Amino acid sequence: MRFLIDAQLPRRLSSVFLLKGYEVLHTLDLDKGNQTTDQELNDISLQGKWIVVTKDADFVDSFLLYGKPHKLLLVSTGNISNGELVRMIEQNLEGIKEAFSLGSYVELSRTSLVVRV
Repeated sequence: MRFLIDAQLPRRLSSVFLLKGYEVLHTLDLDKGNQTTDQELNDISLQGKWIVVTKDADFVDSFLLYGKPHKLLLVSTGNISNGELVRMIEQNLEGIKEAFSLGSYVELSRTSLVVRV
């Protein structure tokens, strides 16, 4: 699995995925960094079959209307510290993997992990 982490999420989240053997990119790893547009992220996702990890609900609309990005992990926690977010992803990573075997749009909240589509 390949994860592409959007700009509003911390770069250190990458280490959670890397330690479990997944490929990961943060927008800061891209040429335009955090200035990379949503459309560019969608294109990268489709070309390389990356799962976009984001808090940005605009990606939900794009996914449902146009099938972009390739796959989507929406983090819907509201305000959360970076440390809490990293721990939450660590604790749910196996569930996230399983969820993507069932669907292409997964939502992770503080209390649940739901396959949406």
